[in-house]
Amino acid sequence: MVELLKKSVYATIGIALMTREKAEEIGKKVAEEARLSESEGKQFVEELLSRADETRSAFEKTVAKQVEAVLHKVNLPTRSEVEALELRLRKLEAAQQQEPV
Repeated sequence: MVELLKKSVYATIGIALMTREKAEEIGKKVAEEARLSESEGKQFVEELLSRADETRSAFEKTVAKQVEAVLHKVNLPTRSEVEALELRLRKLEAAQQQEPV
């Protein structure tokens, strides 16, 4: 049971990381080998591509969340925090240039 779960997870990650063209190629090959009708084959490929897109999106969100957590742990500022500081600095510099000396 654990091995089946591991294989499913690995397959999901694999689907998420493969290109759309590669997923379509594999889907067509599986449909051919399973001797699906043309319409069944097209439906299978469409479902595979849809799931690949969904999985890729979920995988990217998970990775982004984990990266953000690590950055927070090591106390590194985010891009938006750095941009906010840059904006504040530009405003301060502009205000300083406008003050009479």
